[in-house]
Amino acid sequence: MSESKKYQRIPYMVVFQEQAKYKDTYAGAMEFVALEAHLLKPANESKTVVIFMHPIGGGAYLPMVSSLAKKGFHVIYCNSRYRGVDSALIMEKVALDLGACVRDAKERLGYEKVVLAGWSGGGSLSLFYQSQAKKTTITHTPAGDVVNLVDANLIPADGMMLLAAHISRAGTLTEWMDASILDESDPTKRDPELDLYDSNNSNQAPYSPDFVERYRAAQIARNRKITAWVKDKLQAFKNDGLDNEEFAFVVHGTMADPRFLDVTLDPNDRPANWCYLGDPRVVNNGPVGLARFCTLRSWLSQWSYDDSNADGLACAEHIGVPTLVIGNTADDACTPSHTHRLYEAVGVEDKEMHEIKGANHYYFGQPDKMEQAATLCADWLTQKGFSQ
Repeated sequence: MSESKKYQRIPYMVVFQEQAKYKDTYAGAMEFVALEAHLLKPANESKTVVIFMHPIGGGAYLPMVSSLAKKGFHVIYCNSRYRGVDSALIMEKVALDLGACVRDAKERLGYEKVVLAGWSGGGSLSLFYQSQAKKTTITHTPAGDVVNLVDANLIPADGMMLLAAHISRAGTLTEWMDASILDESDPTKRDPELDLYDSNNSNQAPYSPDFVERYRAAQIARNRKITAWVKDKLQAFKNDGLDNEEFAFVVHGTMADPRFLDVTLDPNDRPANWCYLGDPRVVNNGPVGLARFCTLRSWLSQWSYDDSNADGLACAEHIGVPTLVIGNTADDACTPSHTHRLYEAVGVEDKEMHEIKGANHYYFGQPDKMEQAATLCADWLTQKGFSQ
């Protein structure tokens, strides 16, 4: 489907009530959640809508979103309540947000079928949502707070597209954490043998398998160390009768994946000494690195290696709908192992995987790669009966 069609971009709001004991988003009424959404509506009628949501990303103008609309598909990009700020993000609440958008699309807008399009971090979110919509089990967050997905009656999607997606926020963070940091309160205290950015370190790229194994183990250990501290802090508050008390903290050094420097690890066409946010040495302690600013409950829900419910690999087994997986071979964020692990984890026979040669994470400066990916999506949607 190469035909380019005109479409309307219709901004709208999804508003629903929610009982909350405290505010974890800025301003607004205590008992309401308001989600900003865009409906990209071509002139042709359709019974199917493709829905994008990312835990924090505002991607309403991503090239893929408009490209699908130009090919005649009705598309919704809906922001979660945490758009742009994930310091207090609770993945279980984001699942409720996506559920509200799906319900609104079906019950108010009148679409009969919904295909979830999980871009980047939206991939594991979509898998988490769909697994709970198929068989709901969660009534509390990892911190023990009530967020009852069972009573939300989440509506399952009819199809799934995982686009440049990673396995989970917790898994990705752990793979990117600076394993050399020994003291969370003083990031200058480091294990010099694990410091990727120390030019005096004898361990330089390309790294040996033994070094990578040691580094990966130290990353997991650091994640678990923070998690243990978070749980102790929350329990101390509860012991003092402060059940809703929170605590904000900084996580230093979260952009130090050996793959950023050594392209022979999980190899693809990405450039060396680079990540999707720029120079990883600079971003490692910069303000936009993953998980830089956190709260206790948010850490457990979205970043804890062992506790987060939004594990894309675990959730993928239960989604039960046709699934398309697309990876980009020059992706400087989601490397091939993520694409392949997600594909292998999807627990349905009706699945297929494609890779776009030379494409970067966002297709920036690559309109030909964008067109190739959008055409793959359009063809798959048509083949699966989602075109009208």
